[in-house]
Amino acid sequence: MIHMVKLCVGVSSVEELESYRDERAHWWGADYGEAVHVHRTRMMPKRREEMEGKASIYWVMSGAIVCRQPILQLAPYTDAEGKDFCDIIMAPEMVRTVPYPKRPFQGWRYLRPEDAPPDLGANSNENSAEIAADLAKLGLI
Repeated sequence: MIHMVKLCVGVSSVEELESYRDERAHWWGADYGEAVHVHRTRMMPKRREEMEGKASIYWVMSGAIVCRQPILQLAPYTDAEGKDFCDIIMAPEMVRTVPYPKRPFQGWRYLRPEDAPPDLGANSNENSAEIAADLAKLGLI
């Protein structure tokens, strides 16, 4: 299994990303049902079989990985001009992670499971997520 990490460009918080998830599929004319979150990217992962139904996409916001979503499917899509894309079809739930600093990059990258930040515990609240983000920025976690 291999995960994916991607910059969440133009989104500054998990709450903001959550507000978009219900609209995303409709922005591109994709119809994968109502109970999913869809993001379109340019390249199809070569390791697709290792990811579908097993891996997560880890979202980078404001310089840190802060949450993940399980990847349900990676679907090829070709637009009217013949350009190929990959639709990342994800479960709608956002799982907050311990914030982990990540430098900017283009596109997406593979993320080995052993390098993925752990999920914040079920007992965590917004304050503990903010504190963890501050500690990560200071390089303490």
